[in-house]
Amino acid sequence: MGILVVGSVALDSVETPFGVGENVLGGSATYFATSASYFTDVSLVAVVGEDFPEEHISFLKSRNIDLRGLTRTPGKTFAWKGRYGFDLNEAQTLETRLNVFETFKPTIPTEYADADFLFLANIDPDLQMDVVRQVKRPRIIASDTMNYWISSKPESLKKVIGEVDILIINDAEARQLSQEPNLVKSARKILSLGVKTLIVKRGEYGVLMFTDSTIFAAPAYPLEKVFDPTGAGDTFAGGFMGYLANTGNVSEAGIRQAIIFGSVMASFNVEEFSLDRLRHLSYREIEDRYRSFKAMTHFEGLSESA
Repeated sequence: MGILVVGSVALDSVETPFGVGENVLGGSATYFATSASYFTDVSLVAVVGEDFPEEHISFLKSRNIDLRGLTRTPGKTFAWKGRYGFDLNEAQTLETRLNVFETFKPTIPTEYADADFLFLANIDPDLQMDVVRQVKRPRIIASDTMNYWISSKPESLKKVIGEVDILIINDAEARQLSQEPNLVKSARKILSLGVKTLIVKRGEYGVLMFTDSTIFAAPAYPLEKVFDPTGAGDTFAGGFMGYLANTGNVSEAGIRQAIIFGSVMASFNVEEFSLDRLRHLSYREIEDRYRSFKAMTHFEGLSESA
């Protein structure tokens, strides 16, 4: 069962306390698709400009990502420039140039319309809704968003949330969307909009999952080196959705497992700049780190009293 992802492909310039990456491969759909490709077939819909390097196209193809939905148009590729301090949880945006992404209107190829899993990456919620209208009802629709859309198009965003099965956002976005400082209360408000599962990314503090009846918490994997957190959230979403599509198990137990696989992929992503760590990642490494996650979080139940 394959995944369709609609989002951005970009060129990033990133500065962290540990180095600088200039015009490296980035974009929400890029991170998502690369991560998900370790688990399942991925089709990508996005736009790039005439300046987009052919080497990046070759890399995406090497991951067997279907690029028939990637359009190259006159102009320059979406570009983002940011800086991280020693608090790597939040980037300072130095420059954003939308370029060809400013007029991006996703057109879903006919051969993608019956995808079983759809991920709506961080784009205008009106465009997200347009994508939903262009596809047959997927088994699972998941989406992301950002603070800009929460403040500028709240009603459009709420309509999208009512159409999706899983919403994946960070803790600041959850609080902003719900206008609640407490994450548990925040989750209840967001679930009332119609989404079945809310996943809240908390950076180095891990992930929380909420449904109407349960809460699940997973830690972040403890790392000695974190070079570049750019794209970690999209890499998490890719691993999460990729595993769901691979197994077809969308029960709560399956979703919990998928959260750990998403966390595993995000933990690898931050170890090098851009997607460099994912370029030479093996599935054996993914399995080994999943087992480490399980061992790290395992504890025994209480014994029955005599």
